Amino acid sequence: MAKTVLVINSGSSSIKYQLVDLETSESLASGLVEKIGEPVDGHYKHEYQGEKHELEEPIHDHETGLKRVLGFFKEYGPDLDKANIIAVGHRVVQGGAIFPKPALVTDKTLAQVKNLAVLAPLHNGPEAEGAEVMRNLMPDTPQVFVFDSSFFFELPKKASTYALNKDIAEKYHIRRYGAHGTSHQYVGQLVPQVVGKPAEGLRQIVLHIGNGASASAQISGHPVETSMGLTPLEGLVMGGRTGDIDPAVVFHLIRNAHMSVDELDTLFNKRSGMTGLTGFGDMREVHRLIAEGNEDAKLALDIYIHRIVGYIGNYTAQMGGLDVLTFTAGVGENDEIVRRRVVEQLAPFGVKLDEAKNDQRSKESRIISTPDSSVTVCVIPTNEELSIARQSEVVASQGDSYGNKFKA
Repeated sequence: MAKTVLVINSGSSSIKYQLVDLETSESLASGLVEKIGEPVDGHYKHEYQGEKHELEEPIHDHETGLKRVLGFFKEYGPDLDKANIIAVGHRVVQGGAIFPKPALVTDKTLAQVKNLAVLAPLHNGPEAEGAEVMRNLMPDTPQVFVFDSSFFFELPKKASTYALNKDIAEKYHIRRYGAHGTSHQYVGQLVPQVVGKPAEGLRQIVLHIGNGASASAQISGHPVETSMGLTPLEGLVMGGRTGDIDPAVVFHLIRNAHMSVDELDTLFNKRSGMTGLTGFGDMREVHRLIAEGNEDAKLALDIYIHRIVGYIGNYTAQMGGLDVLTFTAGVGENDEIVRRRVVEQLAPFGVKLDEAKNDQRSKESRIISTPDSSVTVCVIPTNEELSIARQSEVVASQGDSYGNKFKA
């Protein structure tokens, strides 16, 4: 029987899950739990074999939600008792300087992930809670933490270090940690086979652009730069986040708008980016507004493209050239307008887009540049759940890099 891994992504008020078949790399079932701990009814959605099952009821906490999810598997399938689950993989945003690799969930690693919530307050707490609940609900199955920041653990010091007072930075663990690392690693590893070139010496930029957006520069499959920083706020313009902004804007708003830290946090992380510029975080809505002649939306897209192209130029110079540029995630995979606008800006450097291939809708990895383009441009669908499942399988069978082995 094929081995499976249940992958769980616990947010502050939501849970996403997927049962992954390690043999076929396919998702057997998936679902979503929303509005956990909110005063209104929560929402469950469970999908299996083309059928969608939904339920609305109050969801008091993550334990309530995950118990109901396990009940859905029992009621609607596939039955987890017969699914040959070898691990439950938990996505964690922030591993700090502690976790360069995935970790088995133990009392110690749980406490460490909770403590790292100071670096990712919206993420690490709920992620640790989800793992703790599943450990109690499925005590005979290894639970594994897979960290979004792990891939960027090996960033060169010159790329990961801020020009902040050294003592303060060390005391409060301030450095560039990056995020979306699971996606950047997964896509970066696929690039050589898609373009038919050896990984050794290959200089590539991966653009993971969805509601959250980040760029990475990789040489021979190893990261040398990334756009997100201490938190996922830094870098590209995003659905609700500012991306790069002068830090003195914070001082200005404290002094003149008398805003609190929490108000600024919400402003920068949820009420800015494309949402703050146009009223919509969804790029499809932004394109609709542009088609209607909305000047704010036109400017917003110009800013969005400008930021991406700036990072491409920076990373190309840092690597001494560029061999492959890859688009991935929701916008990167599905928005031909954004891809075309970015590549048009690179035309003076010999980068050429095949318009027909760019306009083609596909779930497959593909090259969208012309054969004589100076840089190969690709679209490669990301699959963070599959990457988490594969990493969880290794830890479940061999133990982690910190000396932990699972004992049922």
